[in-house]
Amino acid sequence: MIKKIDLNYNWYYIADFKPSYIEAHMDDVGFEVVHLPHTNIELPLNNFSEESYQFESFYKKEFYVEPLLDEHVYMRFEGVMTYAEIYVNGHYIGEHKGGYTPFEFDITPYIHEDAFNMLSVYVDSRERDDIPPFGHVMDFLTYGGIYREVALIYKNVCHIKDLLIKPEDVLTKPKLNMSFDLLNLSQEDKKVTLECHLYNENKQVFSCSRSESLQDTKNINWIEEVGNIQLWSVDAPNLYEVVICVLEDNQVIDKNKVRIGFRQFEFRRDGFYLNNEKHKIVGLNRQQSFPYVGYAMPKSAQYKDADILKHALKVNTVRLSHYPQSNHFLDRCDELGLLVLEEIPGWQHIGNEAWQEVALQNIEEMIKRDWNRPSVFMWGTRINESNDDHDFYKKTSEKARELDDSRAIGGVRCIKNSELLEDVYTYNDFSHTGNNAGLEAPNKVFKEKKPYLITEYNGHMYPTKKYDDEAHRVSHAHRHMRVLDALYGDDHITGAIGWCMFDYNTHKDFGSGDKICYHGVMDMFRIPKMAAYAYASQQRKEPILHVGSSMNIGEHKSGFLTEINVFTNCDWVNFYRNDAFIKRFYPNRHRYGHLPSPPICIDDFIGECLEKDGLFSSTDGKLVKKLLMKANKSRGNLRIMDKLKLGYILLKYKMTTLDMENLYTKYYGGWGGKAAVYRIDGIINNQMVKSVTKGHIFAPTLKVELDSTVLSEEATYDVTRVVVSLRDEYNNSITYANDAFQVITSGHIKVIGPDILALIGGSMGFWIKTTGTYGDGFIEVVSPRFGRLKKRIQVKDLRSLNIDENIR
Repeated sequence: MIKKIDLNYNWYYIADFKPSYIEAHMDDVGFEVVHLPHTNIELPLNNFSEESYQFESFYKKEFYVEPLLDEHVYMRFEGVMTYAEIYVNGHYIGEHKGGYTPFEFDITPYIHEDAFNMLSVYVDSRERDDIPPFGHVMDFLTYGGIYREVALIYKNVCHIKDLLIKPEDVLTKPKLNMSFDLLNLSQEDKKVTLECHLYNENKQVFSCSRSESLQDTKNINWIEEVGNIQLWSVDAPNLYEVVICVLEDNQVIDKNKVRIGFRQFEFRRDGFYLNNEKHKIVGLNRQQSFPYVGYAMPKSAQYKDADILKHALKVNTVRLSHYPQSNHFLDRCDELGLLVLEEIPGWQHIGNEAWQEVALQNIEEMIKRDWNRPSVFMWGTRINESNDDHDFYKKTSEKARELDDSRAIGGVRCIKNSELLEDVYTYNDFSHTGNNAGLEAPNKVFKEKKPYLITEYNGHMYPTKKYDDEAHRVSHAHRHMRVLDALYGDDHITGAIGWCMFDYNTHKDFGSGDKICYHGVMDMFRIPKMAAYAYASQQRKEPILHVGSSMNIGEHKSGFLTEINVFTNCDWVNFYRNDAFIKRFYPNRHRYGHLPSPPICIDDFIGECLEKDGLFSSTDGKLVKKLLMKANKSRGNLRIMDKLKLGYILLKYKMTTLDMENLYTKYYGGWGGKAAVYRIDGIINNQMVKSVTKGHIFAPTLKVELDSTVLSEEATYDVTRVVVSLRDEYNNSITYANDAFQVITSGHIKVIGPDILALIGGSMGFWIKTTGTYGDGFIEVVSPRFGRLKKRIQVKDLRSLNIDENIR
């Protein structure tokens, strides 16, 4: 590549199509100016028809082509949903079927040099039976438009195509195995020099060269030993840049830059090994959708999702369900050490022969786009949850292995004892119902002794909204922990990838009736539900302490506060009531014998208080404590023997039943009791590392938090997420809050979606984006109850950096 010019600003768009629009020079009446990534229509949060975005539309953009010097010009599209026809200056260039993979065309014969040209794109966003994943029902939406980036690329007539770099023997004698096609589009023989340079943090650590002669196209396979390197891993994602130059007469005429990592993946019967070190694959599935704009979100939002998975949810793996996703998201996975399972588009349905040909094309486009990424550890070559189809899946498996034999292939299925044409039996295990085993034993799913990976669990088995009652949200978290416990307890299960990272819009056939599947451990705005802490707590690098209760008796049946779940990785917690120490509690290893960090159950609200208060003798104090605990757990329904023991205490200490009720109220906060304040301190290595206080709400505060206060326009516009939440005086989110507020933007930003919102489950998120002008922007959140909260955002102009100029 000689030069890349991003073409993402100032497109003309119309939500309609007429053949006359293709004419090279036409007026702009009826068109609006839009920037890429672009959705063909903004949608409501919920309760809309999926047909809203299923229509034909048209885009056009004027672009300038410089005088060419032994060059060809290409137009590259990263993603257009679903079908695209490309025209330049009114000339038909080509078509592409499928919205999840990139495509490019040589437009050289149709452009005018040193002049402006017209690019036109017809987009069909309807669900077409000839294109995967369509042909039957689907549990996700496929929003329309040119929703990824577009670029103009200059290439020399002699240039590199399909560069694959496979690090080999990384644990012994690291090598670069480089293969590519060296194209010669000229009419003359070429003698060129190839140079390879390896960089680590901008420092050259290796270089080599070779000479080549070619008449047209020549396949190059080039292996070089590179010496000492640092490995890429989930904990230390060391990255290198390989630069391969083509020189003619000592002048660089082509240059390719590829980022790689030196690592070794291996699936064995007893697990997954990265650099010969065993790792449990623990991850979540991700859809690429966002509220209101569907798929159309730029780099920073894609980066943020990867950051959330790695830093907030603390998982080591993500499955791209059910299609290839943004380059930017995968870039960030490479940088973070987040393992990626990438698969072809589809959902249960296999179409006819023409449909299958597009699926095979999807495999090639997917693998060629991402085959150099260190994070991608497996290619998914089956249609998600489809039935066996020997002939089709033989082709998909062979195609993947032909293109890239350095990774395992798998195929996500939901049927037992399916034909295995891949390397790993990947299976969606939805057997857990809340009270049974978290996962089925592998030998009950598949009889062969092959590597076994679970690619979905939970999800639709127990949909959970962020504002569901406390018991439901706690149960949701425990369901995820039971599966994780089963995973850690079976060496024959390589890993498990939960369904799913966040809630998402869906078709009318699925979801909760409002077009949303509430299957996530986060909501659509990436705000955590309780189950998120089931994952975040399974590591020791950062203290996690999440108390799974508001400690309000009215949230519990009959007003009995029986037990509190604490999701934490602490060694133990100290429990206090009104600053009085109650008891120390430890992780529940009896219930969760395999989890790295089981939850802690607080089920004793009395501790040694009865004895310390001097109301009873030591022996009688223990008896009274047992009776009070039994009364609490049984909701006051004591057995005959316990009632006799209670009568003995009442007689001995000359107490009435009212005295005993007052005693219960004092320690359990029953009806009519004084409000209590509880504190839970998390202890690691005998040091208090986190503390959470729970009390009643007396001084609620509206809080506004931004992911970033600096936005930069580069190749595209930029966005940041804003989260508005209602907090109590101890900074706990107030779950049952639905206050409305208005978002007012000024300066150089605007809100995505509606500007009048309401809290859902105590919080609400939204995104704001840049508008093409630069300087300060301001967000005001205006609440009738809490007044005006103002935040400043700085918008920078970095668009001059959007030219990747390798040679010129």
